[in-house]
Amino acid sequence: MAVRPIVRADNPILRKKSRKVQRFGRSLQNLIDDMVETMHAAHGVGLAAPQIGVSQRVIVIQLPEDEEDPQSGKLYVLCNPEIVRTAGEEEEGEEGCLSVPGFVGDVRRATVVTVKGLDSKGRKIRIRAEGLLARAFQHEIDHINGVLFIDRVDSPEKIRRIVPMEEQKPQEASQKEPAL
Repeated sequence: MAVRPIVRADNPILRKKSRKVQRFGRSLQNLIDDMVETMHAAHGVGLAAPQIGVSQRVIVIQLPEDEEDPQSGKLYVLCNPEIVRTAGEEEEGEEGCLSVPGFVGDVRRATVVTVKGLDSKGRKIRIRAEGLLARAFQHEIDHINGVLFIDRVDSPEKIRRIVPMEEQKPQEASQKEPAL
């Protein structure tokens, strides 16, 4: 396993529709292992293969542990994922992206989605996701379709630069809300 470099928004691979996974084996498992390690090292909750320069339809997601959310903590790995159903209201929420560091934006997403795909062995799986997990699936599936969260923001003023705590002046740090 290895931590791979995360490509930035200006890399053309992030704007292309990724290829379907055709072969399931050691090479795919190595990619998945590297993706998980890279996601954890970057403190992300999701990663798509194009974000590490691989044009394949593979995503990994793992929400932080939360006793009140049964979908948290579990590692989700999907090859060739598709959203087959959305439900509930659309909700605007703040999103960031490992490929667009230093920025967040408000994006409207479905609150409930059903996703189908294949696991790392090529077996069919179907997942019903709600809340943050539903948002994460939509965000990562966008990546394998060449779409970034900044493309889904309604207007430019809904994109904000975030300043890491170590760059803030002492008086700014004390006035800021705690990060979620």
